[in-house]
Amino acid sequence: MSHPVPPARVPPARRPDLPPVHGAVICLAAPCLAISPEHGQLTGRGLDGIYRSGRRLLSRCLLRVAGRDPVAVQGRSLGADRAAFTATVRTGAEAGPDPDVGVERIRYADGTERITLRSFTTRPLRLPVEVSLGTDLAELAEVAAGRAGPEVPAGVHASGLRWSTGEAQAVTAADPPPDDALASAGLLRWQFELGPGESRTIELRTTPDRGARAPAGQVANPLADARAEGDDPRAEAWFRTSVEDLGALLLRDAREPADAYAAAGVPWRLGLAPAESLWAARMALPLGTGLAAATLRTLARTQHGGRDPDTGKIPGPLRGAGPQLPPSCTGTEATLAFPAVLAEARRWGMPEEEVARLLPTAERCLAWLRGALGADGFLADPDGGPRRCETQAHAHRAAMLGADLLAGCGRPGAEDWREWAAELRERFSARFWVDGVDGGRPAAALHPDGRPLPRLTGAAAHLLDTGLLGGGKLAPGLLDRVRTEQLARLLGAPAMDCGWGLRSMAAREPGHNPFGHRSGAVRAYETAVAVAGLSQAGFEKEAVGLLRGLLDAAETFGFRLPEMYAAEQRTAGSAPLPHPAACRPAAVAAAAGVHVLTALAGIRPDAPAGTVALVPLPGAPLGALRLSGLRVSGEPFAVRVSRLGLGMVEEAADALQLGV
Repeated sequence: MSHPVPPARVPPARRPDLPPVHGAVICLAAPCLAISPEHGQLTGRGLDGIYRSGRRLLSRCLLRVAGRDPVAVQGRSLGADRAAFTATVRTGAEAGPDPDVGVERIRYADGTERITLRSFTTRPLRLPVEVSLGTDLAELAEVAAGRAGPEVPAGVHASGLRWSTGEAQAVTAADPPPDDALASAGLLRWQFELGPGESRTIELRTTPDRGARAPAGQVANPLADARAEGDDPRAEAWFRTSVEDLGALLLRDAREPADAYAAAGVPWRLGLAPAESLWAARMALPLGTGLAAATLRTLARTQHGGRDPDTGKIPGPLRGAGPQLPPSCTGTEATLAFPAVLAEARRWGMPEEEVARLLPTAERCLAWLRGALGADGFLADPDGGPRRCETQAHAHRAAMLGADLLAGCGRPGAEDWREWAAELRERFSARFWVDGVDGGRPAAALHPDGRPLPRLTGAAAHLLDTGLLGGGKLAPGLLDRVRTEQLARLLGAPAMDCGWGLRSMAAREPGHNPFGHRSGAVRAYETAVAVAGLSQAGFEKEAVGLLRGLLDAAETFGFRLPEMYAAEQRTAGSAPLPHPAACRPAAVAAAAGVHVLTALAGIRPDAPAGTVALVPLPGAPLGALRLSGLRVSGEPFAVRVSRLGLGMVEEAADALQLGV
């Protein structure tokens, strides 16, 4: 008797791998983006191209000089929005192996490229030059998924080429105009006569239409042009690059173009990520309150209304949490961050009328928090899911700083929220701490049935980030002094500090993966939170260890830290390994440089009270350090930390007094 054959099991569709970007040279002036290989030739493969608002306007730009491909010598960033690619050509006009033509290509995020050819010969040189152009006009998401499609046929434009589909078009114009343009081959040709030592420049401008080039700066930059200088020259480079990258990531809010926020990162997340945009704005408060105000206004416009359980919540997508836990809701994190960021922005000098306009949104966030608490007294993330350690830390900070905000603005409820926070501290102490012979640790989460997940993760650093109150005081945290000291020891030990920063999960934990985005890799933002939190809590040794590792990693990455990188243990002669899918630049990684360096000075402003306190990290781990061009109370602020670790205010608003 025959038996029916069971149908073949169809495996689930595999998510396509993201193209690697760790070796790319990225130029950014949001929403403009240029992604180039290190040799500078846009090949049409992978992510190569000029993008505007997520669409690839140009995918191929291949230069040939005297019938030869230039030999790449160097590719390097010149700033957030531009890069230089240097190459040479040996035409054969001179005997010997030396190149006789130099090629420099300066590429800008806005689609401009200047190609300069310089003759090294001792005699006149006739130089044929051709540029091969093409594009698929594909969306970045299609390119990343390998579905970009074929190149679009080109047509001859007045001084270049044009491509068009039903949805989009692009134009590349050349100056000087080419001597010849072949649309069928996407080819522009020139014949140059160069005398000894002479040079000629071709400018290519790629835009989404026939109009003039759009300016590189797409929004008014609310960030102060601050700078760092000191004994360690790397501090100046890291601070400058961080500020430039934050400015390059700024995007307009579509609903209110006057408001800008920091996009999450490129190339994958060039858009609003509610939690990360808020955290970046918070860490950038020393550069002024403008970015925080605009980001808060942008998110206030998205807040849930109505009378359902989500009323007051700021929406946000789910975010992967690694193999140990289900994805978390970034909307929960953003909702808890909102009142805390507003409260701290007020301390840094956000105008009271601006605070008053945003206060109702913060109150609705707090009302949502009160209603979202589970029967066990903890906040689940997502609803019905695990009670994450960092979520309780965010909730506690929201309550403490929310109470401070309400009291400062003359609103009722401050004392209720302080009592609420005290009760959460008691519950957390009783349920989240996992005792052990080594002194114990905070659980990474509680399962819905109450069982602790005793993993040591980088998210525990948020327990040290308690928030700034008035008078230069820090809010209490969820841990008492003894357990804070134990957590500091854990974060500074080799299992967590890999030598390049803080691991997102300890090396000895089951499932540890040095490349795992939540299961081992170093996340620059979490490391910065740990450095600042350890500094504020007085744990100099652990803070300095993580600081030095992060600074060394930043130097390796050209001071443009990726959002994450591999947490391989540091050894003599080693270097941090890039994560092939990490965004770079990323908002929170860029802001981390500002956060860490300003944390060394320990600036604690209270603009409503007209005071600022300085609590610098003892020992001056980077030697003397000066930060200038910062903003407190909307006025320039400069501070110097001596080699002895003593802080001194060098410039401040007239009404600002030094607090204790």
